Amino acid sequence: MPARGSGTFTTADGDGARAGSAGRLVDYRVEVEGGLDVEVEDFARAVEATLADKRGWTEGGAYSFRRTATAPLRVVLASPKMTDRLCAPLQTRGEVSCRNGNDVVINALRWTKGVPYYEDLEDYRDYVVNHEVGHSLGFGHAVCPAPGRPAPVMLQQTLGLQGCTANPWP
Repeated sequence: MPARGSGTFTTADGDGARAGSAGRLVDYRVEVEGGLDVEVEDFARAVEATLADKRGWTEGGAYSFRRTATAPLRVVLASPKMTDRLCAPLQTRGEVSCRNGNDVVINALRWTKGVPYYEDLEDYRDYVVNHEVGHSLGFGHAVCPAPGRPAPVMLQQTLGLQGCTANPWP
């Protein structure tokens, strides 16, 4: 994974179906920085699948999601250097993802490599999308409720589990 991409972004084409039938509708668009070895349509499908999963934010009917090419909320896959730039003034040190304003920034390093606490890369990808989108919904960070319990999705699981077990779902 390159530390630096092209600095330009490609937006996923088309609109997705509404995921969830009730609650606050959150429109989002998906973008990928050029120069990464990830196709924008592949990233868009992964984000869309996570946000549509019944174990996610749509459970209970409080939220629904729809991908559109012009939505104000951006879910962006960015190189570590671009992540640092888009997340500023937060200090991501090229290592973590963030939510900053209308940008949900997924660090491509984490997207491709994951973290040691997750054995399954797909589970980690679900976690990082759910966690950062959770910030855009207004949720702050959480702590591990007790050793051995599933980690709240808003626990900063990229940095460690605080005794909890990995859990990608809200």
